[in-house]
Amino acid sequence: MTETEIREPTFLVLAALADGRKHGYGLITEAEALSHGRVRLKVGTLYAALDRLGQQGLVEPAGDEIVDGRLRRYFALSDAGAAVLAREADRLEQNAREARARLLLRPQGLLPGLGRANVVEGVRP
Repeated sequence: MTETEIREPTFLVLAALADGRKHGYGLITEAEALSHGRVRLKVGTLYAALDRLGQQGLVEPAGDEIVDGRLRRYFALSDAGAAVLAREADRLEQNAREARARLLLRPQGLLPGLGRANVVEGVRP
């Protein structure tokens, strides 16, 4: 995988797998929770992403189970996927630090409702 940024849905899928294997619906609900409801993956989109991530060596199959007569396919984060996720998290943190530092230099002052401590700490109002 190249060292380019990854899209938010891909980041969320990798992050959802960081703490252990998950099946498709579990990934959909975890991505939605991680994004505070901003991202709701569709089933087709998720499985296309999982196929692509599998081909890139970032995600690997982690078993199948039959639950209530339905097949659940599980996926796990590979070591390469963990490395990509860590790099992307570092990149995003660095960008956020730079943005906060520049907000502190804003001539008009901070945005209404956004105190100095919130910018420095990265806390949402």
